[in-house]
Amino acid sequence: MPPAASSNRAPLPHDLPAVEAELTYLAPGDGPAQVLVFPPASGRGTVRAATVRRRMTIRDARPVVDRLRLDEHGFELRAHRSAFADFYSEAAVRKRYYPEVEAAVQAMTGAAAVIVFDHNVRSAVRAARGEPGVRTPVDSAHNDYTEQSGPKRKGEILAAAGRADLAGRHVAFVNLWRPIVGPVWDNPLAVCDARSVAAADLVPTDIHHFGEDDLETPRHSGQIYSLRHAPAHRWYYFSAMRPDEALLLKGYDSRTDGRARFMPHTGFANPACPREFVPRESIEARTLVVFDEPA
Repeated sequence: MPPAASSNRAPLPHDLPAVEAELTYLAPGDGPAQVLVFPPASGRGTVRAATVRRRMTIRDARPVVDRLRLDEHGFELRAHRSAFADFYSEAAVRKRYYPEVEAAVQAMTGAAAVIVFDHNVRSAVRAARGEPGVRTPVDSAHNDYTEQSGPKRKGEILAAAGRADLAGRHVAFVNLWRPIVGPVWDNPLAVCDARSVAAADLVPTDIHHFGEDDLETPRHSGQIYSLRHAPAHRWYYFSAMRPDEALLLKGYDSRTDGRARFMPHTGFANPACPREFVPRESIEARTLVVFDEPA
């Protein structure tokens, strides 16, 4: 299990604008947890472990955006206008958007190297129409990697990229999340201050992804952390996010010096959503960030 989150820094203010909303947590219990993810065209929904809904305060972090640090809170909001627009073409995203994200994340983090290895496009409206490669927004508090899966995934990505020379470096997994259209009102992303998450709140959860051609044998398996509820969790979001903004999310850091290592997140139904709104469409690029420090 990871060490408890560092709490040696002052918390963000409590008197920020906020909404009260229900978030989906892992239900209490001691049994193993797993997630089965099927392709949208299969007609099968994602199968998850039992969950429980908890009403939480979710504060708008816009007033303190200049105080947020990826290594302290696990998330940052940056201004970043993309030169790319064809987000529903997987081939175009991989060819043209990936290099843009690599350059942006390297500049934002000061990394020695950045490798984009995957992405998710989410839209409830397009997913309901059965558009290929499009999923609904996630409604379950989770962290994308664990103490076990982080190092394993690092090795797989470096091997696939032909960068075994970077194997001895410290790394982090950082996702770059942005709206495709905006502003986002109906289903924004909630992020949990990494310092408010204790080790006991994070539950290793096996996750199996199935491809279009085989719904019985997983195409890829990994492990995430599901999140158990704790009153100490401090949740934030950024109201009315626009396509010219990028939210950095840290899912794992190999460094164990007290900085943020795991940052749970989830979509949520926003009670402050106006009657007239553009339904959320978003893209999340997953990156391996490699630092100069030897591991």
